[in-house]
Amino acid sequence: MPEKRPPGRDDLRGGDAKRARSNQGPPAAGGAPSKAPSQATDIQQKIAEARAKAEAARARIQGRASGGNGVASPAPAASPPPPPPPGGGGRANLEAIKARVAAASAAANATARPRTASPLPPQRSPPQHPPPPPRDAGDGDFRARGGLGVGLHPALLADSQQQDGRAKARPVAAPKLATAAANRRDGSPASKPGRQLDLAAPGADELKGSPYFDPSIGGGGASGRGRHPRQLVFHQKGKFIQQANALRRQAALEAMKKRIAESARKVGLDEDNEKAFLVQNVPEVEWWDEGLVGGPAYPEAPQDARIEADDSIITVYVQHPVLMAPPQEKNAPAPKAMYLTKTEQAKLRRQRRMADHKEQQAKIRLGLEPPPPPKVKKSNLMRVLGEQAVKDPTAVEARVNREIAERRAAHEAGNEARKLSREQRAEKTARNQDRDAARGIHVSVYRVESLAFARHRYLVDVNAKEHGLTGVTILHPRFSLVVVEGGAHGIRQYRKLMLNRIRWTENAQPRGGGEAGGREAEAAWLRGVDEGGELKDLGFNRCTLVWEGEERERAFRRWGSRVCETDAEAKEALGRARMENFWTLAKTAVAA
Repeated sequence: MPEKRPPGRDDLRGGDAKRARSNQGPPAAGGAPSKAPSQATDIQQKIAEARAKAEAARARIQGRASGGNGVASPAPAASPPPPPPPGGGGRANLEAIKARVAAASAAANATARPRTASPLPPQRSPPQHPPPPPRDAGDGDFRARGGLGVGLHPALLADSQQQDGRAKARPVAAPKLATAAANRRDGSPASKPGRQLDLAAPGADELKGSPYFDPSIGGGGASGRGRHPRQLVFHQKGKFIQQANALRRQAALEAMKKRIAESARKVGLDEDNEKAFLVQNVPEVEWWDEGLVGGPAYPEAPQDARIEADDSIITVYVQHPVLMAPPQEKNAPAPKAMYLTKTEQAKLRRQRRMADHKEQQAKIRLGLEPPPPPKVKKSNLMRVLGEQAVKDPTAVEARVNREIAERRAAHEAGNEARKLSREQRAEKTARNQDRDAARGIHVSVYRVESLAFARHRYLVDVNAKEHGLTGVTILHPRFSLVVVEGGAHGIRQYRKLMLNRIRWTENAQPRGGGEAGGREAEAAWLRGVDEGGELKDLGFNRCTLVWEGEERERAFRRWGSRVCETDAEAKEALGRARMENFWTLAKTAVAA
């Protein structure tokens, strides 16, 4: 069992570490008699350690004082520790090792030059971290310091020296660590000279022997040929002037072609000639049979077709298309109610009124409603008010007349309360028109020989807006075209208007001195009177239904009209809705 020391002895001797336990073996056989010599040995070792620390501090102070000259003053050699007594054992060896380590640390601190040259008061700083390595005189501060003024690792210093490529680099001093085991590693792998790479360019013989060598693109040293400068090549005089003149002639020719085509469209040559109605030739092979025929024409025998070949588009696989709801189902009319005879209608009304009367009587019995006053009429006057009618018949008759007037006023007030306002009627009409258009969009095209009468134009325009229809009216000097689209009910009512209700041969004097505005007022063929003020004869005027059918969605957003002086303008107006073919169809239509 190791002996205990009295507390506070280490502070008196200047030591800060506890007595180390010996690993050499059991204590000496001397036991109690060797206690006094061991205490004297401990005192001597502590004194040696204190002297070594004092010498190390003195060496650091002298090094800082001489740091401005760049040469560190040599530190005096620390006094070697006294030899251990022969009877100390393993503890004496441990104390001797500690003394040598302290002396080595003092020598390392004395040789290292500090960063600042200003002298500082002596202070005790235990060497917890290894000191930074000395800076080289030829390198900058960025070579010897880190980001926060901390010395770089020796391995990093060696790498930086190799990258700089300096031939005569001073060896980097390895730091003196606090343990003897760490000081045994004399050299690091980074400080050893590395293997240099041969960066010399290959010779001409070596390049020519390579399988990837191309003498046509090689330099003068590899291919043996020098690089010859390119000679100047001058253009002939007038070359670019001729090119510019050719471009101008081509642009003038294109502009002339455009003017000819534009004038032809204005005159109407492209509409009246027979080329617009020619049918294209039937192709030798239809596009849907090209994959099966495999040639420019159909084969004479069916066996020659590519039906059972390996590369045929016909296979054993069956393609099942996605089932879609038939579009005609949403256009089917709703089933109509069964018609009843007069007797059946009277019977249903009598049963319904009887049920309502019984319900009212039950509410009166329960006290939920007050009983209604007696309904006195002139026919039951004497039966309801017998005695009063006999006493004062004039007053009773006036009372009956007043009650009759009150009942009539209440009935009319109820009707007015249930009557829809103007805004409500408009909303209901729009709702019905949208419901009608949701079942399917119908299109009808009409040709009118003349719309010179302003009243005709008004009826065509206002009725289309009232029925919620969209489309356009093309006003042309030869004839007018009306294209309308909307629900089935609106198109049906508009067809009755155009074909039956309007009297197209009627004409009258304009009201208010004017009948049109804007571009319509400028066109003489849109006036109901001629230049002399006489009414125009509209006996030839009539309306013809050119085409009617269904479409998937509306092509126009609103209803409007447009004045077109030429066929090109009319086709352009209809081309926005992709209906320009209606103009060609209307030109060939025969009035009924």
